[in-house]
Amino acid sequence: MAEFWPVPEVLSYLAGRWRVDRSVRDLASGDEGAFTGTTVFGPLEGGGLLHHESGEFVWRGAPRPAERTLRFLPGGAPGTVDVRFADGRPFHDLDLRTGRHIADHPCSADLYRGEFTVRDEDHWRTVWRVRGPAKDLVLTTDYARVV
Repeated sequence: MAEFWPVPEVLSYLAGRWRVDRSVRDLASGDEGAFTGTTVFGPLEGGGLLHHESGEFVWRGAPRPAERTLRFLPGGAPGTVDVRFADGRPFHDLDLRTGRHIADHPCSADLYRGEFTVRDEDHWRTVWRVRGPAKDLVLTTDYARVV
């Protein structure tokens, strides 16, 4: 059984710069892709963190720039987070107090199920399994703190 590293306060843990390595597998087609880049969790006016990810995504051999922005806001319980898209729409909750968390996000008829695991103070991982009529994907992302 895997051991997880408990995080009593998610926002404090995430603050800063992280190296990102993501693999994307389309289970229906067999296609595979990869994203490499950085994620910066910086202060957000009013509390929380602004997550900005940027780098290069390679899909079917074609590289292209990619980026996304999310808002990590204080959650309903101490130490937890409410993750929202850049426009404010809800994405998922995040509670890493045990070092592991499962979150669901319905997107049209597809369901995104994310597993978040913390390995230590400088490494964490997300695995999103996406199932539905439009998608059949596994996205695995490893984060390493940049010091």
